[in-house]
Amino acid sequence: MTTDHPAPHSVSPHELTRLAARVGECLRERGWRLATAESCTGGWVAKTITDIAGSSDWFDRGFVTYSNAAKQEMLGVDAGLIGQHGAVSAPVVRAMVAGALAHSQAEIALAVSGIAGPGGGSPEKPVGTVWFAWGQAGGASVTRRACFAGDREAVRAQAVRTALLSLLEWLNAPLPRKTDG
Repeated sequence: MTTDHPAPHSVSPHELTRLAARVGECLRERGWRLATAESCTGGWVAKTITDIAGSSDWFDRGFVTYSNAAKQEMLGVDAGLIGQHGAVSAPVVRAMVAGALAHSQAEIALAVSGIAGPGGGSPEKPVGTVWFAWGQAGGASVTRRACFAGDREAVRAQAVRTALLSLLEWLNAPLPRKTDG
C-alpha cells in the first residue's frame, strides 16, 4: 500500500502518546508483546511506547538499526537484500520485522526505514519516502510506503504517527476467515 503525504506536517506529542496508549490496550487485550525495528525514526517509536506507564506489560524491546551493518548484525537482514532493493524498501522492512521477531520474545513487530533528509533522496526514493512493515510470529507481514513532506523532524514525526496508527489499524482488522473448499 502506498500513501503520499497522508497527513499535515504537524504531529503533537499528545497525539503520539494517545496512539501508543491505544496500541498498548489492544496488545494487552490479546496478551501480546511488541518489538520494534527502527531506522530513520531512531527509536522514537519505542520511546513513545515506553513513555506509557505499564508498557513493560506489552512492549518487549526495540532495535535501532540505523546503519545497514546494524540491520544485518542485529536483525539478520541479508546484505544482498539491501544491495538489491536498498535499505528503504518493502523487502528490507519485511526482513526487519522477521529479524525483530526472531531476536525477541514478542508476538508482533513493526519496522520503519526511510529517508528523512535533508539529503539522501533520489528520483526513485525522494526525501520523505518511508517504508513500514507489521507482522506476527508465524504469519505474513504487511508493508506500506508513505511519502511525507516537511523537514527532517516533520518526516520523522509523521513516520512515528503512521507506524503507531497503522499498527493500531492492523491490530483492529478482522482476522481472515477460513473457507470451505
